[in-house]
Amino acid sequence: MNKLLAALIASLFAVGAYAADAAKPAASAAKAEAKAEKKAEAKAEKKEAKKEEAKK
Repeated sequence: MNKLLAALIASLFAVGAYAADAAKPAASAAKAEAKAEKKAEAKAEKKEAKKEEAKK
């Protein structure tokens, strides 16, 4: 019984560690996507500012 309990606890730790590792790439992908979107917005604003300046 003790060996079974020890095996169950060890497997819970292993699953927990695997789940924590699996969440990291998703967060990184979201960060990269947000960064790319922010960069695209800044580029569009810059382009728009140039157009406004050219009109003057």
